[in-house]
Amino acid sequence: MRFFTRRIVFYAITAWAAITINFFIPRIMPGDPVSALIAKNQGRISPDAAEALRALFGLDENMSLWDQYVAYWQLLLHGDLGISFTYMAPVADVIRQALPWTIGLVGVATVISFTIGTLVGTGIGWRRGTWMDGLLPLSTFFSAVPYFWLALIAISLFSVTLGWFPASGSYDRSMVPNLSWEFIGSVIYYGFLPAMTIVISSIAGWMLGMRNMMVTVSSEDYVTVAQAKGLRERTVRMGYAARNAILPQVSSFALSLGFIVGGTLVMEIVFSYQGIGYYLFSAVNAKDYPLMQGCFLVITFAVLLANMAADVAYGFLDPRTRQEG
Repeated sequence: MRFFTRRIVFYAITAWAAITINFFIPRIMPGDPVSALIAKNQGRISPDAAEALRALFGLDENMSLWDQYVAYWQLLLHGDLGISFTYMAPVADVIRQALPWTIGLVGVATVISFTIGTLVGTGIGWRRGTWMDGLLPLSTFFSAVPYFWLALIAISLFSVTLGWFPASGSYDRSMVPNLSWEFIGSVIYYGFLPAMTIVISSIAGWMLGMRNMMVTVSSEDYVTVAQAKGLRERTVRMGYAARNAILPQVSSFALSLGFIVGGTLVMEIVFSYQGIGYYLFSAVNAKDYPLMQGCFLVITFAVLLANMAADVAYGFLDPRTRQEG
């Protein structure tokens, strides 16, 4: 219980720090964000709207920094992330539309790469020294290739040359989003190349990590004792060796989510995929500070929640982490 309490306190402090940093983003940007926004949108936004925009940004000069900070927290607690000037809609609505696409793409691709990489790494580590070790250099080569370069190669080969998959987009724009099998098929069709890019780029890390842990764990005494008892090979491999070897993988799985989200930001731009990374990039280019802040918060909290889930899973898988100390 003490272990979980400490972790909750740690993540609560981290969340507070992230929200506080998010509050200061438009305040530490060089120049006046409101003036920059008006200058960029001449003819669309009147200079007379400067005061209203400052109030909307929470940059009211008549309020002290502390009052602005308190007001910012009040808006957050009510789910108000401001208005996006790029899309002329509440930031919460824009993110709500983008989030399922990123979760679907990154979530499915990450689970696939983690599952395949862990299972293959388990087999390679258990039967080390066989022909299966030859898979590691090839997979490591692909993992060393940058996301965006691999994405461009995939587009050039499978979209331009072979014409098998579309080069951009997240679904057929002639269709209206719905839960029909036709639309779901279109989403899978358009998302195949981006997902494949993530899987190919990340699967080698899972394979190599699990393989090395299996090699280490296989020489432990409890594995030797289990084999001496005459237990089935699969029972020893999965119930004794793999169960302990996977513990570092669980932590790495959560930690990698942050890097994957950052990587897909570039990839969503390459594929023009309407995920949260693509909207964040658009917000930065358009100096859309409310949308930037909203995307930053969502990405940060997604990583924090993933790490919390990993800590809980690790605590149940390895009782030693829950020992009072």
